[in-house]
Amino acid sequence: MSFVAVLVGRWFVTKKGLVTGILTAAGATGQLIFLPMVGYLATVAGWRVPALVVAAGALVMIPLVLAAVRDHPHRLGLEAYGASPENPTPPEPVRTGNAVAVALGTLREAAGTRTFWLLAGGFAICGASTNGLVGTHFVPAAHDHGMPLTTAASLLALVGLFDVVGTIASGWLTDRIDPRYLLVTYYALRGLSLMVLPQLLAPNVEPSMWVFIIFYGLDWIATVPPTVALCQRHFGGRGAMVFGWVFASHQIGAAIAATGAGVIRDINGEYDLAWLIAGGLCLLAAVLSFLIPRRLTPAVPRPVVEVPS
Repeated sequence: MSFVAVLVGRWFVTKKGLVTGILTAAGATGQLIFLPMVGYLATVAGWRVPALVVAAGALVMIPLVLAAVRDHPHRLGLEAYGASPENPTPPEPVRTGNAVAVALGTLREAAGTRTFWLLAGGFAICGASTNGLVGTHFVPAAHDHGMPLTTAASLLALVGLFDVVGTIASGWLTDRIDPRYLLVTYYALRGLSLMVLPQLLAPNVEPSMWVFIIFYGLDWIATVPPTVALCQRHFGGRGAMVFGWVFASHQIGAAIAATGAGVIRDINGEYDLAWLIAGGLCLLAAVLSFLIPRRLTPAVPRPVVEVPS
């Protein structure tokens, strides 16, 4: 076990992109587990029962987090994974000041840079094209074409399965390739695949649909590791906090797409226009990613902390 801990620690220290990919891919595991069950419950019991089941699952996590998760390894009498006598675990800082003020101050300073808006714009489109559109509307769109709900939900769960592979691979690539180029590739290929999707939906699952599910799964949230890396590269000590604001744009984009696609479906009676718009936006996100400066912008300074001696 100690060997595994040291190995994981060295990955975290030297291969941050890979570890970010592994942690991000864990979210897809929940999709893989829950979606078929949610689809079945929605079919036999209506939408309220699966909503309550998911809410109950979230509530179960609260005592587990309170009991098991700590902010610093010293609180458990441990050293950080990868720590050594030459590179010991830094002491836990005592943070002062209002957390909300620090977060808003970080946003204000980051928002004064071109890089922040390019990252936020691309990630908003990422949320629109994944959680907002495919995650919310793929099942009803497939059902519009005669596909059973449980079959469509199972296909969406498979997206989560392949996402585990794709996001881990993306983390590995992020440690070796310019993250900007990875984002350009991911967004461009995602956009093209969404433009093709209306021709693939049918009552039965054809081989072309399997190709889409595999590809889209590999690309689903592969954008996270390179986006995190770019936030760290350009904003230094506050990279994590800046990524939090960039991720907020992801959720805003998802909300807009979820609503907009529903409106398009109500007006046109089909989702085709929604897929095409999302595909075009993904191509725009590829352009935004390409425009992220290569030169590092001045890092947003770390918040003032007091470290006990």
